[in-house]
Amino acid sequence: MSAVCTRCGVILHGLDKDGVVCEDCRKAEAIDHPAHYTAGKVECIDAIEAATTGLEGIQAVCTGNVIKYMWRWKRKGGAQDLRKAEAYLQRLINIVEKGD
Repeated sequence: MSAVCTRCGVILHGLDKDGVVCEDCRKAEAIDHPAHYTAGKVECIDAIEAATTGLEGIQAVCTGNVIKYMWRWKRKGGAQDLRKAEAYLQRLINIVEKGD
């Protein structure tokens, strides 16, 4: 029996299933689209890109990191990710307040 990888089309011998993914595609998916960043219809990196348009430097970095940690906290880092988001948010608040 054999199956075909649904992403690249390589024939996978010894398998008898539909919807399988070869090991190379599975590894690429873990790097390019990890599950903790791809929940829902919007991928986290796309949301960060949109949210940081017009921002520069540390303001963009802090904004992106707040979004990143808030996005993934339930699927990856739990309370530690919430604390990281809080730290980046506080840093951003301090920067904005100093600039006013």
